Amino acid sequence: MTDNRSSVGLVLSGGGARGLAHIGVLRVLEREGIPVDYLAGTSMGGIIAAGYAAGMSSIELEQIAFTETRKRQMLRLADPGLPKGGFIRGRRMYEFFKRNFGEKTFSELQLPLAVVAVDLNTSREVVLDEGPLALALRATTSVPGVFMPVEMNGQRLVDGGVLNNLPVDVVRKMGAKVVIAVDIGLARMGGVGYWIGNRRWVPGGIATTLEVIDDTIFALRVAEQANKLQQFPPGVLISPELPKSVNTFTGYDRVAELVATGERAAEEHLDEIRALIYPPRHWWFFRKQVEVDHHLAQ
Repeated sequence: MTDNRSSVGLVLSGGGARGLAHIGVLRVLEREGIPVDYLAGTSMGGIIAAGYAAGMSSIELEQIAFTETRKRQMLRLADPGLPKGGFIRGRRMYEFFKRNFGEKTFSELQLPLAVVAVDLNTSREVVLDEGPLALALRATTSVPGVFMPVEMNGQRLVDGGVLNNLPVDVVRKMGAKVVIAVDIGLARMGGVGYWIGNRRWVPGGIATTLEVIDDTIFALRVAEQANKLQQFPPGVLISPELPKSVNTFTGYDRVAELVATGERAAEEHLDEIRALIYPPRHWWFFRKQVEVDHHLAQ
C-alpha cells in the first residue's frame, strides 16, 4: 500500500448462485485500478474472495464458474447419504476446494483473507483466517440442514451467513480503513425447506411446514444483518439487483448474466470509491499511472 491512499477492505456476502455477481465487481475494480488490501467473505462470498486472494483474476474466476456450474458438474459435487446433520456429506465439495486451492494455507495467500462460519456448539460466530484454506471454505459454505457441519478443533461449523452474512466488522478488524461491501442480498427461497419442499416425493403439508421454518430463519438473518450494518457501516455499499429466482440452489447456469449485473452495480459506485480512497490531489496522477500500466500490458 502506498502512503497516498487509505487501506482498502473488500467484503463479499454469501448467497449461493447470487455470489457470482461478485466476479463482476472484481472485474471493475481490476479494470479501474482500484486496489484491495484485505478480503473478508461468507459462504459463496468467501469462495470468490479466496480465489482473488490466491491470485486468480476475475477472468479466471469466471472461467472456473462456467466450468463447474454445468448441471453435470454440479451433480458431481453432491454426495448424498443418510442424514447426519445434513443431507449431503460435503466430501466432494471439500475435494473441489482442494482441487482449486491445493494445500494452501491462509498465510500463503497473496492478500490477507478471513472467512466466517458459525459454531453450533457455542452458538457463536467464528472467523477463520489461519490453517488449511480448503477446510475453511468447506465450513463457511456448509448450509445448515443441507451439508453436514464441519467438525474442527472441537467445533461444529456451518455457513457463516447464519450470524454474519456481510462481515464488514471482520475486515475492519483486519486493518482496513475504507471498506467496500458487496451485498448480493438474502434469498427468501434459498433455505433447505424450499429445497426439500420442491421434491415431488415430499408431502405438501411437510413442505409447507419446512417453508415456514425457512421464512422464520430468513427474517432473523435479515434483522441480524441490518443490526450489523448499523453498527459497522461500510464506506461503500454495492447491492446488485439480482433476480429473486436466483438463490442458494438455483441460478448457477446464469454465470454471464450475474457477472454482468455485478459489473453494472460496481460501475455506479466508482466515483464514490475513488473519493474515499484517494485525496483529490492524488487521483489524477494515479489515473494516469493506471492508463500507462494498461498501455504497457497491451
